[in-house]
Amino acid sequence: MRALGGRGLTDRELVAALVGSGGRSGSASVIADRVLEAAGGSLRQLARLSPAHLERIPGVGMATAARIVVAAELGRRAEAERLEAGVAIQGPADVERLLGPLLRPLLQEEFHALLLDRRHRVIRDVLVTRGLLDASLIHPREVFREAVLERAAALILVHNHPSGDPTPSPEDRAVTATLSAAGQALGIPVLDHVVIAERGYRSLGTGNAGRLTADRAV
Repeated sequence: MRALGGRGLTDRELVAALVGSGGRSGSASVIADRVLEAAGGSLRQLARLSPAHLERIPGVGMATAARIVVAAELGRRAEAERLEAGVAIQGPADVERLLGPLLRPLLQEEFHALLLDRRHRVIRDVLVTRGLLDASLIHPREVFREAVLERAAALILVHNHPSGDPTPSPEDRAVTATLSAAGQALGIPVLDHVVIAERGYRSLGTGNAGRLTADRAV
């Protein structure tokens, strides 16, 4: 790794480095093969495995499982830091590019609000709820409190579907309608609601989405 850098290592070698020295159940490389096999050879799927799942793999104990989970989380957070650059949002593809790496691997739903300034640059990403999306649990005050404090000009709703299918549900549409109405009343329009999943993303639209491009020159 010192000679070639992290990019010079194969997936197997990177996982073996996390495993460490191996043991009676096999060398670090052998255990790395088992870990990758459990994830179907996919690093994205590996990032979704829980510590309990990893610990069931022969040769993977609590400490090794923790190192793998932490490595995956560091990767997600490194991707999410790009939000701090004040990136301008022009459409749902930009939303997926920014939050996809953070939301796609998750095993439970997270509901976020991207707060935007008048030029539709990201001010902040706000985690509203974590867990099953329920319209009764997502109150407008929880979504718009931070938007008011940050003096946001608009916001975009974002959440993930752990099932892998980004098709919006009736519940998704109900949440969109409720929060869009609240945004109109407060003068902080909801420009879009984007659902992110392993098999792509979908934009629900809100009637204000056309303003994404039109308002950027303000």
